[in-house]
Amino acid sequence: MFVHTNYAKTSLVVTPVNGRKIVCAFHDIDGTHSLIRNWPPVMSRVLYDTAVNGIPADITSEENIARLVSLCAVEPLEETDRFCVESAGLSALTQMEWAIRRNQELTGGPYDSAVNSEIIRRIWDGEEKFEQFNEPQDYLDYLHEVTPKLFWVYEQVLNRFCRDNNLKAARENPEAFLVPGSMDFMRHLKSLGIKNYFVTGAVVDKSIVPPMGMYEEVLALGFDIGEGKLVEDILGSTWDEKIPKDEVMRRLVHQLGISGENVLVLGDGRSEISAGATLGAVNVSILPETSTRQRELHCAIGTNMILPDFRAADLTDVFHA
Repeated sequence: MFVHTNYAKTSLVVTPVNGRKIVCAFHDIDGTHSLIRNWPPVMSRVLYDTAVNGIPADITSEENIARLVSLCAVEPLEETDRFCVESAGLSALTQMEWAIRRNQELTGGPYDSAVNSEIIRRIWDGEEKFEQFNEPQDYLDYLHEVTPKLFWVYEQVLNRFCRDNNLKAARENPEAFLVPGSMDFMRHLKSLGIKNYFVTGAVVDKSIVPPMGMYEEVLALGFDIGEGKLVEDILGSTWDEKIPKDEVMRRLVHQLGISGENVLVLGDGRSEISAGATLGAVNVSILPETSTRQRELHCAIGTNMILPDFRAADLTDVFHA
């Protein structure tokens, strides 16, 4: 049974929602439901190292990965720490691209240009695709080649720094790695006939058996995935194609033949909330009271409600069966 608690001090209704019929819910995963990945210190270090040093020839080597693991969370990194806050929810491939472009800007590399700097600024603002710019094809080919490699390195560093140990612990005690009230709320939505979908900025490769990455994590937490199950599907980018969450969500709305007004979007990143606002969905941000900057961002981009977790009483007011 779904049990809620009144969190008046930490809940914030930004724009009230009146009598909305919800048929589907699109959920971000990491930070919204799952606490397995402590990604910001790892992301910050990998991005900082890339922005300062570029892409080394031995980027995927054991030595390079071990070096990066040893440097995680040892010191504050002002720019990349802030970027991790601002870019939460963007595709990880976009975050990697930002660091590669930033290196060109910092070093005056061969691909430094006014366009490159403009794209860096736009990524800060939450944009992810830039086909409108006429960039040199050799630069685009370079990005296409090295961005997935850098993402792979980031995943290896993350696994060794915290993710693998947390995943092992989550299999033994899933509750400790779930945002409070997460599973009960998902079950509550399903009991009302609302279909749940996971959307992520990470790469989702469903061809790998047994599952790996984010897919493996949600299964470890106890979420059944498949048609008619607690979660209908999990959707994200592929190794070869960067698919921003707004595009994932637009495709899903089209595929399901529904209106965005009948969707509930839940997340802790700006990308899913902004995408939900564009679709006309009901948007709920799951952010602790301490996440001051994130709460400011979410208010500005169109969230309807900000809650610390899934136990808040106000959450049941945003939809009707």
